Amino acid sequence: MNQDNPKIIVYYDGACPKCVKDRLSYEKLVGKAGENVCWTDITGKEDHLREIGIDPRKALTELHVQDENQQILSEMDAYILLMSKVPLLKPLAWLIGLPLVRPLLAKLYHWQVFRRLRRSGRL
Repeated sequence: MNQDNPKIIVYYDGACPKCVKDRLSYEKLVGKAGENVCWTDITGKEDHLREIGIDPRKALTELHVQDENQQILSEMDAYILLMSKVPLLKPLAWLIGLPLVRPLLAKLYHWQVFRRLRRSGRL
């Protein structure tokens, strides 16, 4: 990885069709700036996740991103970071970060994720 152009690493659930679709949509929106985003499928990588400080169960239930400074962000912080890299999504990143909006979206996000994982028998 080039230090002059550090990458963001997104740990996503490659066994989830919606997660894969979301990744493809993001890549289309971000354009050339997407070259600085590295996508890592967490499927079957429990040991690696533990090595970098991510609980494998949390990795299934929350998006995790390693930023340019090697800090791991999760849930809404991860989404805000990713959206802030896309000019079209920057206003949405700001909105998500608002004190009243953030907890409501986090609740909705977790409800949807747990529902998806239960339906697919993965939780």
